[in-house]
Amino acid sequence: MATVAIPGYFEVGPNRPFLFIGGPCVIESAALAEEVADALHEITTRLGISFVFKASFDKANRTSLDSYRGPGLDEGLKMLAGIKEKFGVPVTSDVHEVAQVAPAAAVLDILQIPAFLCRQTDLLVAAAKSGRPVSLKKGQFVSPWDMQHAVGKVRAAGGGERLMLIERGATFGYNNLVVDMRSFPVLRGMGCPVIFDATHSVQLPGGAGGSSGGQREFIPTLARAAVAAGLDGIFMEVHPHPARALCDGPNSMPLDQVETLLRQLLAIHRTVSPFLTPEG
Repeated sequence: MATVAIPGYFEVGPNRPFLFIGGPCVIESAALAEEVADALHEITTRLGISFVFKASFDKANRTSLDSYRGPGLDEGLKMLAGIKEKFGVPVTSDVHEVAQVAPAAAVLDILQIPAFLCRQTDLLVAAAKSGRPVSLKKGQFVSPWDMQHAVGKVRAAGGGERLMLIERGATFGYNNLVVDMRSFPVLRGMGCPVIFDATHSVQLPGGAGGSSGGQREFIPTLARAAVAAGLDGIFMEVHPHPARALCDGPNSMPLDQVETLLRQLLAIHRTVSPFLTPEG
């Protein structure tokens, strides 16, 4: 299986250090983004984990029109560029439409395709042609084996060597998701590094009326099981005070609990991966 290079930083994939993609769901302020980036950078550096900071400049798929979406493309990219420069870490964010790809690629180290848009051909092709690595989330409505078609679009556009796949659960009735552990070997069979989105997988879409609910108490359980199933990294939305988060608070990981969980995941990863990460 191929690895993916994040130019100037590290590689992701088999026999490479465990990857952690994390940060607040949406950019609420420069100060909060820096607080989270600083803490996660310190933790991952000490544990020998590769780290990518993630926060959305715009959440275009919020449940309600009144929901907070973020600072927008221009201001959000400025803040992400500041994080990148201040902490020396790669950054990623969602792109929702073709027009966002070029300006985002000028700042971001990875372009993230939201799960709802994993079949949007023009967006996938534009992201692949940007030259940036692409992290493609599996749609809640897509089987793991059907992701081969989305992967094929990216590869046909020349981005196959820069593609990572992210599992984030599948729709289970109304307002609920379930994670099928068979998904991980199926996705890995497509030759791409695979990441597990442990926080969106405990989301209850639309479950809080005008916003999504969540069951953050199950994040550690699913994360440990997913790493045991075999993958290359973990994705978590992290907030210092999830109850006050402006987006996805109910399914965000409290910042003060991240290190304990990452240590557990590393211990599991060592048993299923030939690469041994340094002791923290």
